[in-house]
Amino acid sequence: MRLATWNINSIRARTERAVSFLERSGVDVLALQETKCKDEQFPREPFEALGYEVATAGFSQWNGVAIVSRVGIEDVETGFPGMPTWGDPAVAEARALGATCGGVRVWSLYVPNGREIDDPHYAYKLDWLARLRDAAAGWLAADPHAPFALVGDWNIAPLDTDVWDPAWFAGRTHVTPAERAAFTALAEAGLTEVSREHLPAEHTYTYWDYQQLRFPRNQGMRIDLTYASPALAARVTGATIVRDERKGKAPSDHVPVVLEIADRATT
Repeated sequence: MRLATWNINSIRARTERAVSFLERSGVDVLALQETKCKDEQFPREPFEALGYEVATAGFSQWNGVAIVSRVGIEDVETGFPGMPTWGDPAVAEARALGATCGGVRVWSLYVPNGREIDDPHYAYKLDWLARLRDAAAGWLAADPHAPFALVGDWNIAPLDTDVWDPAWFAGRTHVTPAERAAFTALAEAGLTEVSREHLPAEHTYTYWDYQQLRFPRNQGMRIDLTYASPALAARVTGATIVRDERKGKAPSDHVPVVLEIADRATT
């Protein structure tokens, strides 16, 4: 299986890019984030014409996640157990979508941004990550051999080398000790961040802001990542960051990250 994750930053604005990517890459399952549309607005037809099934979770023009798969979509679940709510009135946002594709449980995740350190959204982000860690630990406890992946835009740069200038980020979200500890907690629960395991190069980014010529200057962040259960991590044979998708007409500010997954454990 070839599994990819991509914050598309509006699927309706970038349908052609997503379809073209699938045609060229041979990706079997694509997890999308920040689709920015309601379920009924998602442009399903071009994906279905290629032989992909589509599952979506989108409630408004904000957030939104989806999974498109040509190896089946079963047991679709919107939101993970215990996922916290946000807003007034508080609601579960469209930030997590799970489905079983080709025997692998895939979760497309769009972790809250956090905004500013003193903003309530930052506390919401930390709570969201803690609940996700608890859910993942529960899945492993229930079935230690379950193959599952938590993929998406984590809005966290786990290492200083995952941002173009640590000094510039001082006092900002995405790099605080609390956020990094919340990210590391998933590893402590028994998962492996497989994209870094197979692509450890430093200063290798997945996101570049549209402003200040960040992409031409390679002033980016590595925030699109994949945690895998032990059973799935043993099957991952490689990872690729598709940097060229940041080029061309009207790109997303993120690029796809692709994982190669063998039929069985390689070790």
